[in-house]
Amino acid sequence: MGCSGCTKTDGCEANKGPQRTIIDSTLATVYPTLTWGEPDDQARFGAGLSPREVKRLARGLSAATRAPAFYRAGGPEDLCDYVYVLCMGREPALVDVRDGLAEVEGDRIRERYLRVHFSTVARVACVQEVAMELDRAGDHCVVRELPLPGVYDALLLKRMRSIVDLVEASDIEHLDFGMVDKAYPDAKPGDYVERYGVEPTIANFLFYPQPARTMVTSVLSAASPRLLVDRADERGQGGVAP
Repeated sequence: MGCSGCTKTDGCEANKGPQRTIIDSTLATVYPTLTWGEPDDQARFGAGLSPREVKRLARGLSAATRAPAFYRAGGPEDLCDYVYVLCMGREPALVDVRDGLAEVEGDRIRERYLRVHFSTVARVACVQEVAMELDRAGDHCVVRELPLPGVYDALLLKRMRSIVDLVEASDIEHLDFGMVDKAYPDAKPGDYVERYGVEPTIANFLFYPQPARTMVTSVLSAASPRLLVDRADERGQGGVAP
């Protein structure tokens, strides 16, 4: 869950102590210099989840949430693999349309996902709410992936709880997104600020390099799922594909 705007005075606070301990120990082990972009490769090797395990978890998440779940391997700079759980929408899902695995059906589509990140540097996971939108523009379709810094839609909470239950039952520590969407004390940014224009957060050390609210815009041919343009933008700093 995202902590922004939360009015709770108890409940989740009991879980934050162990989560802070896990974050502290993981960063101390994987990043001895606490510098972004400088992990200890020997320390992180085999410490997280393998693609095979994440694919198995994707099947389990689909059953637990009674919703389609889609595995996606992380990119070359990612420190996680992804599972998208389709909570609002229908198949063929836009995540498959965006990735060239399904045909475009419709001129305007809006979907909501819970995107689960499984780290490759530690047995930890976190969850973000993600909106995915498609709009047809002539011969092209524009698909936008818009992550939120946590999970905010009340309609997603039941599935969110099911995800957390399965993750923790699989000997994986679930980290509240509000815990990782913040800077780590004494951490050094390396060249992160030069690349992204902001300070890195804990999520960037454990899961993926881009800022949490980065929007990805893809332009597809309306006649086929062939990707024409794929571009990532920091939310609020553009986000419209050429």
